[in-house]
Amino acid sequence: MRIFFATDVHGSEVCWRKFLNAGAFHKADVLIMGGDMTGKAMVPVVSTPVGWEVTVQGQRHALSSEDEVRAMEKRIRDRGYYPVRLTRDEVDAWAADPVLVDTRFRSEMLASVERWMALAAERLAGSGIRCIVSPANDDMFEVDSIIDRAERVELGEGNTIELDGFTLVSTGWANPTPWNTYRELPEPELRQRIDGLLAAVTDPQRSIFNFHAPPHGSNLDSAPKLDAEMNYVAGGQALVPVGSRAVRDAILAYRPALSLHGHIHEGKGAVRLGPTLAVNPGSSYEDGVLQAAIVDLDTKKGSVKRYLLING
Repeated sequence: MRIFFATDVHGSEVCWRKFLNAGAFHKADVLIMGGDMTGKAMVPVVSTPVGWEVTVQGQRHALSSEDEVRAMEKRIRDRGYYPVRLTRDEVDAWAADPVLVDTRFRSEMLASVERWMALAAERLAGSGIRCIVSPANDDMFEVDSIIDRAERVELGEGNTIELDGFTLVSTGWANPTPWNTYRELPEPELRQRIDGLLAAVTDPQRSIFNFHAPPHGSNLDSAPKLDAEMNYVAGGQALVPVGSRAVRDAILAYRPALSLHGHIHEGKGAVRLGPTLAVNPGSSYEDGVLQAAIVDLDTKKGSVKRYLLING
């Protein structure tokens, strides 16, 4: 059985399309998206008397035609942001009322997930490739129900899913972060959540963990150190482990064949924790690059045969 695993695309339209296309291209049996699938911000495209203007990566662009606007909107979506067309009066109203911003952001985010699920139904129809998506700490809870009712996508979060003799166990909840995101738990409660999921698994050693948080101190969780003002220390060159101790302890206790992780974009790599292969493919979503892991599993032996980390 071949798994294609990617994570942390953060709203990048081009990365989602690459993910869906990867199944057929790499002859995968299962596509797994490990979480943080939604974008982090909107980009206003503001109307002017002569067209539209937008600022992307600190650079202002003046757009004079509908074709130019649509091309810019695609560029914005591919980088993981949501383009929104606004009048100058609407921009001023947003500046005065953050509730308006939050309401529109939630609407854009959920509409994007709906669109992605429809695209999955179109691209995966008749392929026989399974697709499993597990929202994570940056994804609002309303995302789960959209995925759950999707035609060709299965919801990973909180579920155990049988995969040709293996059991996939998924959760996007993570240990606490400085940003107080949607799905965070203190380490003891995160371990309780993991144990609750594993209670339904007959043979944990034939399981696949899909836990968004990487194991603490594994090098899959090395992130730039921040000071008290949330600025990088040593220009981002000082790295510290920020992964989950609960996840690490669970891996060592249950000894799954494979453990898939994300969360820390800089943590690309693969390590062995006991007999378990733990993988974090990393993320370069803003560049439109899909980082992923291809893992071949021996269904008879219940073990990993080979793996490959790729960029594409």
